[in-house]
Amino acid sequence: MRLAHKDILGLEEMTAGEILLILDTADSMKEILTRTIKKVPTLRGRSLCTLFYEASTRTRTSFELAAKYMSADTVSVATTTSSVQKGETLKDTAMNIEAMGVDVVVMRHPVSGSCHFLSRLLKASVINAGDGMHEHPTQGLLDLFTMREKKGQIQDLEVAIVGDIYHSRVARSNIWGLTKLGAKVRVCGPQTLMPPDIEKLGVKAYTDLDRALDGADVVNVLRLQKERQGKGLFPSAREYAMLFGVTPARLRAAKKDVLLMHPGPMNRGVEISSDAADSGNSAILEQVTNGVAVRMAILYLLLGGADA
Repeated sequence: MRLAHKDILGLEEMTAGEILLILDTADSMKEILTRTIKKVPTLRGRSLCTLFYEASTRTRTSFELAAKYMSADTVSVATTTSSVQKGETLKDTAMNIEAMGVDVVVMRHPVSGSCHFLSRLLKASVINAGDGMHEHPTQGLLDLFTMREKKGQIQDLEVAIVGDIYHSRVARSNIWGLTKLGAKVRVCGPQTLMPPDIEKLGVKAYTDLDRALDGADVVNVLRLQKERQGKGLFPSAREYAMLFGVTPARLRAAKKDVLLMHPGPMNRGVEISSDAADSGNSAILEQVTNGVAVRMAILYLLLGGADA
């Protein structure tokens, strides 16, 4: 089986079979990360460009490492020091990058749909590293990979996604991926941070954290995205932490072996306490490791590795 498209734009348009293909491929890629010398020649001669219009630590670094571990060449375009500052359009920036022979463009952009726009312009593969409030597919895939690795399967898992659902592209990718693989998804947050008609996506919505956590197998905590919020969506960070902050005490409502996750970066003491983040139930750092393996798998599948 192969991926149906040259691009990775979102889990909404991906089949369950394609998602499982990526997860299965990532299983073998993760073994490379355990080696003393993390280098294979799989993608020698291929090239990747990261084009980020928003800040990133984990996503950009893991894409660049994933490419380098498979011997691809990488280049990073920081829009703060590029011709974007001189007024160059997204189209012209991308077309110039492709003219240099790049095979894959990994882009993060504040506007939803920007990666779809780019994919129609370029022959190179486009990977969505987060577009506005739309999707963050590789984060969704690494979350699915982590859940399957820790719990053995996705089917029938009770997964609670807690926090700023409205502004979260991670939440949307998780919802699409989890429901396609048979998980039961709950979302929880203040009513002001809950998208209207969210239950039409096949999830249950809660504004009471204790009810949302009751019997959960997995709790995925989302960052409060203050940079995307208008004023007055909740009274204060302190009150948010009291009502929706995930702590060891609140996690007692979930299953004893609950898996705790967070896409990062964390606002410790707001959406998650340090005691919870650093507990034995937490897989937050393992998510970061798994992100490299999943991105290796995606590059392998997109750049012809399936033919090797």
